[in-house]
Amino acid sequence: MNQFNGKVMLVTGGGQGLGAAICKSLAADGAIVIPTDVKAEKLRGVVDEITAAGGKAHGYPMDVTDERQVAEVVSRIVADHGRLDVVVNNAGVDFTKPIEELSFDEWDMVMKVNLRGPFVVSKLTLAHLAKTGGHIVNIASTAAKRAWPNASAYHASKWGVLGFSHALHTEARKQRVKVTAVLAGGMQTPFILDRFPDTPLENLQDPKNVADTIKYVLMQPAETVIPEVMVVPMTETSWP
Repeated sequence: MNQFNGKVMLVTGGGQGLGAAICKSLAADGAIVIPTDVKAEKLRGVVDEITAAGGKAHGYPMDVTDERQVAEVVSRIVADHGRLDVVVNNAGVDFTKPIEELSFDEWDMVMKVNLRGPFVVSKLTLAHLAKTGGHIVNIASTAAKRAWPNASAYHASKWGVLGFSHALHTEARKQRVKVTAVLAGGMQTPFILDRFPDTPLENLQDPKNVADTIKYVLMQPAETVIPEVMVVPMTETSWP
């Protein structure tokens, strides 16, 4: 099936984990996938895997916190591919520390990547998406609905992403651009397993499941938009 044949889709944080899974899922359905990441070597691996499977992918190193760099990459994408149809704001960071130990720089970094990043990328791509009736997907988290200790910056950023996403939905729909917030529960990705290696895998979901949900959201007919969707593992312990 080539539901997305010829459509150009930008995925931030596309070098590993959920971002890589999103890229592979969309490319398998015919999209021209544009993974971006601050880690160029991770990008090469994802692009090589997609192209080896017969898909189309072109990676661009990009820091979502640097508006000049984002503007340059977006211009290159449009120049190289002639259009932009989908943006997935997936890049994210976290520091698992109590507030007494969390530094000011660490708090600022989480806010810059997780909250400012989606604003920067959305702002600089909206005009291009308006030309194609495009779609912005913001990756939030169950951390945008409830809280647990030692994640104050992450919770603040993801609650912010959810609010930003719904606000942008009300604005962008006037330009025929859809906006969706995807609240992902725990996944079998480095984001969790590198920090919490003892987490039972059965309490986490395959990131492909979340990626396929994003694909479903993007497949809705032109007159329908899904502003928010939550995807959690059946046995996740952090969600009732």
